[in-house]
Amino acid sequence: MIPQLFVENIDLGDGRNITIETGRLAKQADGSVVVRIGKTVILGTVVSARKASPGIDFLPLTVDYREKFAAAGRFPGGFFKREARPSDSEVLTMRLVDRVLRPLFPSDYHAEVQVMIQLMSHDDDVMPDALAGLAASAALALSDIPFETLISEARVGRIDGKFIINPSQAQLELSDIDMMIGASTDSIAMVEGEMKEISEAEMVEAIKFAHEHIKVQIAAQERLANAFGKKEVRTYEGEREDEAIHAKVKAAAYDKIYAIASKGSAKHERSAAFDEVKEEVKALFTEEELAENGDLVSKYFYKVNKEAVRNVTLDLGTRLDGRKTTEIRPIWCEVDYLPSVHGSALFTRGETQALATATLGTSREANQIDSPSQQGEEKFYLHYNFPPFSTGEARPLRGTSRREVGHGNLAQRALKNMIPAENPYTIRIVSEVLESNGSSSMATVCAGTLALMDAGVQMIRPVSGIAMGLITDGDRFAVLSDILGDEDHLGDMDFKVTGTSEGITACQMDIKIDGLKYEIMEQALAQARDGRLHILGKLTETLAQPRTDVKDHSPKIITRRIPNAFIGALIGPGGKVIQELQKATGTTIVINEDPITEEGIVEILGTDPAGIAAVMAKIDSIIFKPTVGEAYEVKVIKMLDFGAVVEYTQAPSNEVLLHVSELAWERTENVTDVVNMGDVFMVKYFGLDPKTRKEKVSRKALLPRPPREEKPIEKKDKPQG
Repeated sequence: MIPQLFVENIDLGDGRNITIETGRLAKQADGSVVVRIGKTVILGTVVSARKASPGIDFLPLTVDYREKFAAAGRFPGGFFKREARPSDSEVLTMRLVDRVLRPLFPSDYHAEVQVMIQLMSHDDDVMPDALAGLAASAALALSDIPFETLISEARVGRIDGKFIINPSQAQLELSDIDMMIGASTDSIAMVEGEMKEISEAEMVEAIKFAHEHIKVQIAAQERLANAFGKKEVRTYEGEREDEAIHAKVKAAAYDKIYAIASKGSAKHERSAAFDEVKEEVKALFTEEELAENGDLVSKYFYKVNKEAVRNVTLDLGTRLDGRKTTEIRPIWCEVDYLPSVHGSALFTRGETQALATATLGTSREANQIDSPSQQGEEKFYLHYNFPPFSTGEARPLRGTSRREVGHGNLAQRALKNMIPAENPYTIRIVSEVLESNGSSSMATVCAGTLALMDAGVQMIRPVSGIAMGLITDGDRFAVLSDILGDEDHLGDMDFKVTGTSEGITACQMDIKIDGLKYEIMEQALAQARDGRLHILGKLTETLAQPRTDVKDHSPKIITRRIPNAFIGALIGPGGKVIQELQKATGTTIVINEDPITEEGIVEILGTDPAGIAAVMAKIDSIIFKPTVGEAYEVKVIKMLDFGAVVEYTQAPSNEVLLHVSELAWERTENVTDVVNMGDVFMVKYFGLDPKTRKEKVSRKALLPRPPREEKPIEKKDKPQG
């Protein structure tokens, strides 16, 4: 018997419909849904353990998003034909969903939760990552897992001033906005995206547009849950509480922590002072009490610490390091720090430091993207590394973390639209975070800008970035510019904004509280603009504009288009010509074909201008086509019995036969009577000889024709009559 299917529709308002269905697939999961639009099918499931593991004092939430190659009718690449580790694009989608869901579970719920979202069928006109949040929330709505409120996510694009919800990849190519927004019915929870220098007001308008569509999606989830039958929320064992211990800890620690936070100090000094207070608090309890309730003492100390630090900012308008709410930490920068790289920059802001390098290459070094939902390449990409020593820690290195992927992607999106379309290079930026106490991703944007300009990349405009924070108790609030790591951890918002002097290029926002008012968001954006313009001024003080050319040791690149018919001649049999040319000139030559014009695009990369010039001369030689009726200088390179083989001096290796009959007006018995090896002279080009069907050139045609010798007329005797 086929189980009953429950379906709800979401009208996107432009003829497209999203359907959410449940009741048939993955019924042993705590909640499961299938989301459809066009030919796209996404399966979302959620399962949570019934009990928390002993000793766990946090929410062990795992969000997993995978795109199956079979969904697009394709095989996975590589030797093993099986999906393996997640791609960067899958990791980024996981982060988008995780950041919205995580704050919405009860703070004392510590049972393991696993959300799995899978692309089962792909439609080229649908970007599936925009549906992942909807699938995750709908699965939770059908489960008995405790969850504060339903959410959804939507992508916003804008073409010719008109907003579009969940645009296709083709539409995004024309859009000046690509933003993903996650929200509940009442408030925004997450924003991430890239823009082409839009204003703060335009950004808020885009968020509001997405929020209205998200409300419709949440209403559909509620209808589906009601139709399916809402489950009673499971009971779970929450955290132990002891108000007496809480009161004792607060009485002993609050005033001391408040005093330390009010003084303004550096990170390590402050941490040591807080640790000293914690030890004093622990000394108030016996060993037996700590053995039984030591976890409660630590938990309540953290809560008291958080409360005191937040109140210092709300009461006094000062922060942990003594700054005012709008104040930016001291900044110093340096370019050309590393002597052998193509471009480098060191950016230091307070206790955060990033060293960025720029490497220039050909299209062969482009980052290849091969996933079920997207294929192509990136000619500009950025990698971000966050080693443990940057925070004074020693911990194992276990490959690239999700955080590193996410922060690198944000910095890449901040910079990429400022690389001009005519830039011939593939560019890789690598950011090494050397110190971290406050947004290292924004330090990466600043260091990346300077490294690009130091490398001679002609950026449209330099980009800077800043991380904003928020502390609120419901009645009062403070927006913080250039937040510290502790302020991020203890605060209610992490809002990163990047941009140029003309507008915003990227953003990332995570909200940890419900009901964030748009007025606060607008104030944060305005304050962020002042901050990033201040930082931008520091960058341009260090290097006002891109260097006029790449460095002497950096590769120069020349791009040349040639007719498609000559590509084979340049490559040669088995690649012989191009390989020998690269070896002789010390260059790298890459040939691509333009699918539209069907021309060959030749990239010549090298550090020696003479080598590049030699390649250009070879190309000129290969594609050289003489014009009928024109005269050209040639050189004899081979002697034959019936003529001489000559090459055009302006196009070496471009050969043609000069027949013996075209050497001179006089009859020539031996070719050497007129020309010899190495002789240089002019010839006239006649095109294809209609008789031989071969190219014809003539030396004699440029020589004065000798006058005809007139033969004497013989007189004959008249016959006698």
